[in-house]
Amino acid sequence: MPGFVETFLNADVFVRIFPMLLRGVGNTILLALTTIILGGLAGVLICLARLYGPRPVRMLAVLHVDMFRALPILVVLVLIYYALPFVGIRLNAFTSATLALGLVFSAFTAEVFRAGIQSIPAGQAEAAKALGMPFWAVIYKIILPQAFRVAIPPHTSNSVAIAKDTSLASVVAMPDLLKQATDAQALTANPTPLIAAAVMYLIVLWPLVRLVSYLEDRFRTVGR
Repeated sequence: MPGFVETFLNADVFVRIFPMLLRGVGNTILLALTTIILGGLAGVLICLARLYGPRPVRMLAVLHVDMFRALPILVVLVLIYYALPFVGIRLNAFTSATLALGLVFSAFTAEVFRAGIQSIPAGQAEAAKALGMPFWAVIYKIILPQAFRVAIPPHTSNSVAIAKDTSLASVVAMPDLLKQATDAQALTANPTPLIAAAVMYLIVLWPLVRLVSYLEDRFRTVGR
């Protein structure tokens, strides 16, 4: 009967499947960065639309935030990848995963930045307008810089969470780290690839987790 090390930490198996896992890490990082950048930008725009847009735009922004904060990412991903082809829209696995993760991430980003903007005293914007500053200049030069300071710690935490959720992309056969690990496990009939994938996730995400703690402490100190 194989021992623990031979079963879960098999060096020969690890050497064989390491190139597969390395490709998976690259795909996971690319998916996470694309999601965080595009979803973050969309979230800020949705936040501004919700706070400052005309009423119909505000209602659409609220609907977007509420819907995608309530729906599980897996459900959104399955709908995009498997349901859209029935209406003539076919997206590859990477695009589908980016769109699903980005939609959910944008909803949480919008709420984080809304809280940041609403924490700023209204008198600052009113004073800027009284001095003749255009609306978008007030937003860009006065409101957003202060809102970023408040929103960065929770936004970074959400970014770490969405980076972990990239593992759901394996459901639509995207060759991310988890998909490569499960394929390697099937090829080798050994769970070592899954253990190796877990270690790789830890190596990639642990610095980001520490970054969240650092930012929380830093901006808490600045707030005082």
